[in-house]
Amino acid sequence: MKYIKVGAVTLNQTPLDWEHNKNNILQAIETARSDKVSIICLPELCISGYGCEDTFLAPGTLTQSLQSLHDIAPLTQNMIVAVGLPLLYQNRVYNTAALLVNGTIGGFVAKRFLPSDGIHYEPRWFHRWPQSVQAEIEISGQHYPIGDIFFNCGGVRIGFEICEEAWVANRPGIQLAEKGIDIILNPSASHFAFEKHRLRARFVLEGSRAFSVSYVYTNLLGNEAGRAIYDGDAMIASGGELLATCKRFSFADRQLITALVDIDLTRMSQSRTSNATPVQSNRISIPFDHPHIIPSQNITAVTPQLWEHSPSIKEEEFTRAVTLGLFDYLRKSHAQGFVISLSGGADSSAIACLVRLMIELSIAELGLQGFCAKIGYKKRPTTTISDIVKSLLTCVYQATENSSKTTQQAAATLAYNLGAEYLELNINKLVKGYVDIVSKAMQQELNWEEHDIALQNIQARVRSPSVWLIANLRNALLLATSNRSEAAQGYTTMDGDTSGGLSPIAGIDKDFLLHWLQWLEHEGPVQLAPIPTLALVTQQSPTAELRPPHQEQKDEDDLMPYPLLNAIEIAAIRDRQSPYEIFCLLRVKFREYEEEQLLNWIERFFILWTRNQWKRERFAPCFHLDDTNLDPKTWCRFPILSGGYTKELKEMKERVMKKG
Repeated sequence: MKYIKVGAVTLNQTPLDWEHNKNNILQAIETARSDKVSIICLPELCISGYGCEDTFLAPGTLTQSLQSLHDIAPLTQNMIVAVGLPLLYQNRVYNTAALLVNGTIGGFVAKRFLPSDGIHYEPRWFHRWPQSVQAEIEISGQHYPIGDIFFNCGGVRIGFEICEEAWVANRPGIQLAEKGIDIILNPSASHFAFEKHRLRARFVLEGSRAFSVSYVYTNLLGNEAGRAIYDGDAMIASGGELLATCKRFSFADRQLITALVDIDLTRMSQSRTSNATPVQSNRISIPFDHPHIIPSQNITAVTPQLWEHSPSIKEEEFTRAVTLGLFDYLRKSHAQGFVISLSGGADSSAIACLVRLMIELSIAELGLQGFCAKIGYKKRPTTTISDIVKSLLTCVYQATENSSKTTQQAAATLAYNLGAEYLELNINKLVKGYVDIVSKAMQQELNWEEHDIALQNIQARVRSPSVWLIANLRNALLLATSNRSEAAQGYTTMDGDTSGGLSPIAGIDKDFLLHWLQWLEHEGPVQLAPIPTLALVTQQSPTAELRPPHQEQKDEDDLMPYPLLNAIEIAAIRDRQSPYEIFCLLRVKFREYEEEQLLNWIERFFILWTRNQWKRERFAPCFHLDDTNLDPKTWCRFPILSGGYTKELKEMKERVMKKG
């Protein structure tokens, strides 16, 4: 038995924050050294940060990345360290993993498969490296191998699959197995999405089994660049057995997991299962003395958190992803808190609860002192979580004559129970002042029969200046309160409820959000208490409260039932189905509605979707949570001006009428 101690490191990095990123890497290396780890894998592009976007094409980014690499390399004595950075070769930029061996640069593996779907845009900045091509790069007078290569370090063969490369059919691991690789390292920057952890675990385990290797997978951690959230997933597997896993959604700067892998055991497995014939390979041999480890039974370190076993796994993941996103956004933007226009409805109440949960979860992990140090909290010493909540979260209820006692009570009670600072403003005179000014200028009395939308929107817009003023006075970040269902239909007031520097729930649909609030009211996250006060919110029918009370305005009356809206959105936007195909789907899934009603709702969806792309273009940044995101900057690109599906909607009606 030949044991090697390997490790996977997750890092919370920030694009272009050179000193922080380098120091985080160096501290991770020292932690691994003290734990006597021989080989460690760090995340993809962790030197520069993964989210540098167009600055990957800036000479300064490439120069600084190399400078950091040269600073890190000498501090890897007696270790093998994989670290990611962008690299310029023959006037093309490549996404590479550098292998540092015993204080020197051993070479660079260049990524062959670049993701170009959804949130990923790598081909905009990087070139794809061709298979089986090896070259040489000169850096500061030294020559290093680069390309589709693997390494023989002291008799242990090490290869790479870089993030996306493990997700494709022709994954590099297939070719690496033919070359007798012992260990595959996978440095990744794989954004969080619901249930994605299970998919990662599947290819890590299957890769280690099918290739008869030890597989070390690591990922970024936290809200790196604003939109994408990384869960810090890391795994070590060998021969189809999971040996170590990492705590997901940690608030720490870094995490390390380790495991002993038996090289001889996987080699014997390859000898029994591999049919590969010897091939000429791009092998780079580097001397390295692996420490002798006395043979012993490998002890697995797979310790999943309690919440990972919850039957409400989506609710748990949503809670932990958004709270981690908020935590990092707060500290990396250097804001001193959050401000929310708390209406007493579902959306703003959910965001207020998420801020409270962020504080509870981060303090539970970091401790009170660690939390305050990390966010730069310098106010008077505090003794309770509620004291911190009151300092960091301000909720503002802004009433008009159309506001109800129900929403006012819900907002006030929830803010009090969360521990937030609560302010009430009456803006009715301001609304009437705007209406009167415009009425006189136009010499026309505005009324609800003729000017419904305009009169609704002015109320929402008048709320914006006041809450922005409060946010500015507190040097705080104003959180916009629109959700994804509203974004899909444009059921939102620009410069009203869309006002804010961050829109934390614009990536989630209203149907799930209502369910999540009920779950939070009755159960709540594992090891945290539920919030019963939410009953005042969940018992209401969602309403904008912008029309006179006697009209009994309801959101679903203005739009359509939220479960049905969500089904149409997924089919139309994610799955790109035609109006008629969607009708066929809904006719089966929602039998309680008449065909004519379904036709009307489908038509309404496509009309409002196409008319309101300009609104989605102006939304504040939102968190990416699943594969139905509508953010036009990172996921769902759609023309602002279009034909509006006129022909497709007409054909849908004709086909339905013909069959009827």
